[in-house]
Amino acid sequence: MESRSPRSASAYHQKRPGPPAGNSSAGDRHWRGSARHAVRCALAFYALAMLLDQGAGTLTLPRAALWTGLALLVLVVLLPPRVTAGAGWLAVRGLVHERRVRTDALVEVRQYEGISAHLLLRDAGGRWLELDPRVLAGNALIRHEVDAGIRRSREYGTLRSGTEVLLRLSDRIDGAEAQAVFRASGME
Repeated sequence: MESRSPRSASAYHQKRPGPPAGNSSAGDRHWRGSARHAVRCALAFYALAMLLDQGAGTLTLPRAALWTGLALLVLVVLLPPRVTAGAGWLAVRGLVHERRVRTDALVEVRQYEGISAHLLLRDAGGRWLELDPRVLAGNALIRHEVDAGIRRSREYGTLRSGTEVLLRLSDRIDGAEAQAVFRASGME
């Protein structure tokens, strides 16, 4: 394999990240269940609001429109972004837009803790995305694609910060998987 300098690797990865023709990608295997849950919650809110308003005798067309809008807002808030990954790229698609990064040209990885813990990944082309670490923990195929891209980023010399974040996250995921294996085998 030829070696590349960080400068040539950066120039090499300026193209838009995405799946090459005919290549397969890995998707979040929990997304459909989470999306169904979001739809069920929005429908339950809508039905309950309409029933209560109808029962009180105050249901009018403007109020029905209000409940419809609020139910759609509940759906928008609860619907998780769709995460896919392939050889050298990672994409997070929301309702309005999609963000993609080249995982084999990452320059920075940050982790933010708090109520909504997330990872921030930035590539050499200036593109960035935010990702819930639970997606990596729950999807081995996505984690494998991201890990392979991170290894290539290190080889190319583009990854300047975030290695310790990735090691901590990997250790945490591996520890949780080991705990699950012990629990399932009755060894805990």
